[in-house]
Amino acid sequence: MLELWAPSREKLGFVPNVLRLYALRPTRLLAWNAWYEEAMKGESGLSKAEREMIAVVVSVANDCAYCTAAHSAALRKLTKDPPLADAIAANHATASVEPRVRAMLAYAEKLTVHPTQMTESDVSSLREAGWSDEDVMDIAEVTGLFNMSNRMASGLGWVPNPEYETLGR
Repeated sequence: MLELWAPSREKLGFVPNVLRLYALRPTRLLAWNAWYEEAMKGESGLSKAEREMIAVVVSVANDCAYCTAAHSAALRKLTKDPPLADAIAANHATASVEPRVRAMLAYAEKLTVHPTQMTESDVSSLREAGWSDEDVMDIAEVTGLFNMSNRMASGLGWVPNPEYETLGR
């Protein structure tokens, strides 16, 4: 597991608690990390920053302190725009983002908060905003990934690393 910690130590200067705590189940950590890496950094029509925006919106909707702190920090670093990242965390609906991003974030929030109310019209609204079917799948998958991760973090009482507060500021 230590090999998974090295990139974080190098890039962030610390090991995120998610890696330390998930290490209780090494094979699951490896599986989760592979999924995370592919969903968040793999080939996609969504930028890495857009995927982090989804992570923030989902984490805020789920009131997941760990993931909100970690992914707000990641978004600040990726965008080099702390006020934008803070605005998305405070209320994505009023953040200064382009309409297609606004539609993506609204979809992610609805899928998180009201999953049983999702319909084809929600997918259509993303297509009308300019997202391809592959992009829509990626938006749904990143949303699902963070709903699961939020449940793990909140359900197990994971506490955010204090370093996240100043990261990217």
